[in-house]
Amino acid sequence: MKTQIICFTIGFIVLFASCTGELDQQPITSKVSTVFYSSEAEIEEAVNGVYAGLQSNGLYGRYMVAAGEIQSDETYDEVPANDSGDFGKLDDFTANSILGSIGSIWQDSYVAVQRANVVLNRIDDVSFNDEAVKNARIGEMKFIRALVYFNLVRLYGDVPLVTQETTDPNSYFGQGRTSKDLVYNQIIQDLTEAESLLPASAGREGKVIKTATQALLGKVFMTLGDWSDAKIWLDRVKNSNVHELVPLTDVFDINKEANKEIIFSVQFASGINGNSEGSSMYQNYSPTGIISGAKGHNLPTKSLYELYTQEDLRMGTYIDITSGGVPYSLKLKANLSVPADGGSNVVVLRYADVLLMLAEVENELGNTAAAVSCLNQVRVRAGLSETAASTQNEVREAVDLERRLELVCEGHRWFDLLRTGRAIEVMNKWFADEHILITIDAHHLLLPVPLSQINTDPSIKQNPGYE
Repeated sequence: MKTQIICFTIGFIVLFASCTGELDQQPITSKVSTVFYSSEAEIEEAVNGVYAGLQSNGLYGRYMVAAGEIQSDETYDEVPANDSGDFGKLDDFTANSILGSIGSIWQDSYVAVQRANVVLNRIDDVSFNDEAVKNARIGEMKFIRALVYFNLVRLYGDVPLVTQETTDPNSYFGQGRTSKDLVYNQIIQDLTEAESLLPASAGREGKVIKTATQALLGKVFMTLGDWSDAKIWLDRVKNSNVHELVPLTDVFDINKEANKEIIFSVQFASGINGNSEGSSMYQNYSPTGIISGAKGHNLPTKSLYELYTQEDLRMGTYIDITSGGVPYSLKLKANLSVPADGGSNVVVLRYADVLLMLAEVENELGNTAAAVSCLNQVRVRAGLSETAASTQNEVREAVDLERRLELVCEGHRWFDLLRTGRAIEVMNKWFADEHILITIDAHHLLLPVPLSQINTDPSIKQNPGYE
């Protein structure tokens, strides 16, 4: 439609899709959790497992970026039938509770949460050579848990909230779904605690640092409509002098992925461990025919492509179009020998996003001049003149457009429409303008809860409008 690695212990809910007998099985691993995590080295191995969880298909290995975008007017699925409709059904709002992508996002999210909970439960009893390193690891785990829950609550609404290590999955039967307000409270608590524990810079690429928590807190408070608190945290990122806009060609350069614009990204690498550390994202998110096995998922819409002007340097740098007229993203790079083993990191937070969030926040607070200043930094970097917008509504529209042009194919647009309350209006107009016979209503604003979870634990209720 639309114009056309190591799991250390049993996870919560994620295994509920299996039979009861499987719930009682011990983890299949060479390390037994009851005797593991007794040294700094073992905790570090467990921490690496938490980061590795972000690479899973249900998170940033395949589905999460599309989940934040493909339901919007910004991207679409070129061949909806590919992969059993895992992307196509999200694209045309026919997703159901047995869709593979729906279950994968839920399952892999709770695996990641469980892994983080295990580390947080065990780390206090383990001595570290450097207490600052120990604190950093605690902060990293809290950030990742908050990030995963932030995605879950925006996609599904109320979700089960688990902040303790789950040693017996049966103990969680009957809990049901936790109010999204309580989930947001936990997200904010985790991020504020993490912010006080994390260093300003990391010794290794890909590690969570202080500004990542600040940027994510800004985004969380924006989602909650709390402009004042959002400004506090986003200003801290801006005033940290840790990040800056880099030359446009460097932002997604695979040889410069540690550039100062990147605040947090999920790491991938080609040609490592039997091609097991790479990403299939390029293969999945490329037009069919451009590379072997390309799936055509989450491609920029033609209407989005046409919003770029000729002077916009992001044309040919962020986005391009095939000879057949199909737009595609240049933010992921190909591995020509093994297409499913791409080495591009998946960017979760970067400084251009922070500046555009600040522009929106300042504008909503009535600080139009400050808003325009942040907006213009992004525009000028893209080769554009400074904005002519001057009124609050004009600036609001200018920021919205700039977010689309700057952040395309990074998984933000659907969430932007949700938090601003415009998803139904924008999408129904877009479908009408494109002569696509789809209309959406309030129930489409959330994904269905996987049927496997409901069948196993009836206290987990389905979202309204889904069977």
